[in-house]
Amino acid sequence: MMSSVDLINDEVGMNENIGQRPTWAVINLDALAANFHAVRRHVNRDVKVMAVVKANAYGHGAAECARRLAAEGADWFGVASPEEGIELREAGIELPILCLGGFWEGQAEACLRFKLVPVVYRLDLAASLDRAAQAAGMVADVHVKIDTGMGRLGVRYEEAGEFADALKAFPNIRVDGLMTHFAAADDPDRDCFTSDQATRFTDAVEAFRERGFNPTFQDLANSAGAYAHQMAWGNLVRPGGVLYGLWRDILPPAPDPPPLRPVMSLQSSIMLLKRVAKGETLGYGCTFEASRETLVATLPIGYHDGYMRSLSNRGHVIVRGVYAPVAGRISMDLTLIDVTDVPGVALHDRVTLLGEDGELSISAEELAKTAGTLSYEITCGISERVTRHYTQG
Repeated sequence: MMSSVDLINDEVGMNENIGQRPTWAVINLDALAANFHAVRRHVNRDVKVMAVVKANAYGHGAAECARRLAAEGADWFGVASPEEGIELREAGIELPILCLGGFWEGQAEACLRFKLVPVVYRLDLAASLDRAAQAAGMVADVHVKIDTGMGRLGVRYEEAGEFADALKAFPNIRVDGLMTHFAAADDPDRDCFTSDQATRFTDAVEAFRERGFNPTFQDLANSAGAYAHQMAWGNLVRPGGVLYGLWRDILPPAPDPPPLRPVMSLQSSIMLLKRVAKGETLGYGCTFEASRETLVATLPIGYHDGYMRSLSNRGHVIVRGVYAPVAGRISMDLTLIDVTDVPGVALHDRVTLLGEDGELSISAEELAKTAGTLSYEITCGISERVTRHYTQG
């Protein structure tokens, strides 16, 4: 399957690309497809799968990932905003798209024009969509979000009936789905809270039905919900991180880990080698002091690229099959590593910052733990300055 982005083999040395900064991410579309089918096998056959590709597909590239997921049989796509939905439409994606964050004032017409289904939770925005749909001579589908305990967006669960009554005033809106979002589906110690959320959602669905609404979709389960709470599948699940092989820090522990594969790797190349004497310091703040004569390599990647500053003096990379530590503070554009113990290290050697190299690997979850964050932030944070290369295999 070809795309607008050249598909290349990830075994080809990206640093051989003449005229390009030798820092890149490789996105394995076959791994993405395998993860999608793992989710599909996990849920019942009558449960549809909404592939969440918001935040540029968690940093992996929304258009390319959506094309492959569509080819693999995704039923819906989930995005954060109409802007992200429009990007998919302009990339040729035709499947239904749900805007999980709703829409802003003035975007009702765009939602209709690009056939985007917005989530609604405010009556004023529902009214604006109704007016736009009436002017266009159509009925607009929406999903209503119920806040069952997350506390971010949504109609309070105890106010669901009141909100449903108010929606009756909008004849050009059809409630095609009801949804909620779990706050702690990944935490077995809070299973009671997750069960309470599911019960509150069921009550809200009943409140809508009592008022004559018959939503097609009942949508509760994110990645953790899909894997840990079968009672919350509804008839539409919306996996996000697990599609990209991010699961060790967002799924509850299980005796049999899911067959998920990382999709992204991040690589760079040594641009300079130098020796520094014992006692010399490196980088901003002089936070690294050489305890011996040290061979230092400079990499053309920094925190603007998404290699987090919090990995300074704490992270490590892989060079020639050997782990090499980050030395000093990570700069905006450059990172220093200690390659004293890397036999035969040379200028232009490939460096793996995320992913596998021979028998060694660095996972997004590992980087996240070191940085004190979540694996999602690791991949979402890889900036647009880093070229994505898409591969099958």
